[in-house]
Amino acid sequence: MNAIFEVTNLRKAFGGLTVTNDVSLSMAPGDRVALIGPNGAGKTSFVNLVTGNLRPDAGEIHIAGHNVNRIDAIGRVRRGLVRSFQVTRLFQDMTPAEHIGMAVLQRTGRSGRMFGNFLAMRDVMAETEELLGTLGLAGLAHRKVSEIAYGQQRLLEIAVAMALKPKVLLLDEPAAGVPQSDTGRIEQALADLPPDLAVLMIEHDMDLVFRFAKRVVVLAAGTIIFDGSPKDVTQDARVREAYLGSYAHARHAA
Repeated sequence: MNAIFEVTNLRKAFGGLTVTNDVSLSMAPGDRVALIGPNGAGKTSFVNLVTGNLRPDAGEIHIAGHNVNRIDAIGRVRRGLVRSFQVTRLFQDMTPAEHIGMAVLQRTGRSGRMFGNFLAMRDVMAETEELLGTLGLAGLAHRKVSEIAYGQQRLLEIAVAMALKPKVLLLDEPAAGVPQSDTGRIEQALADLPPDLAVLMIEHDMDLVFRFAKRVVVLAAGTIIFDGSPKDVTQDARVREAYLGSYAHARHAA
């Protein structure tokens, strides 16, 4: 199957510090990939490079076969590359319906109407209500974000991302800061993502990684040191030394 997302020999350095060192990675439609590694490994820098928030020193980024190196972050979203953030970037005084409505208007080229009454636009509200229902947020559609629980805010971020109709979704620790009692709802939302969507998830919770991922990529010091199955990652000596440590031993013993 042809790659929907492909990165080749990506490099980035700040002064004498190389944060991304000849990274190559490809994903096909439907892939579920976890990107893991120790703090400072270069995971967020990698996401910033491929989404257009940082300019690489070398390497190429392709979405659906098109080179996007010279396309800005907004242009890459239009090409189908959408990300979430480790810390929520929602507007606290806006409602979930307003967030999703704005995303739909942006995607459909009607951003000039964001300040109009899009609540009266039937197509926008139908899509908004469907997404909120899918994520279990229908009853909160018209509450301010500041009034809803943090776990629900993380679900809203996924809903906003899906309103942009991504081909590739990059999730930066989607369960970060969410109480343990609510993580099941995040996992269910991930399980319910469209089967043809390619998803790359940065995550430190290894139990979540093993439940989600069909493939694991490990970064250490800006370099990929492993790219393979979850079954094999805990048995890799380099990964144990760089990152997994006692977790890998515990799983092997179990």
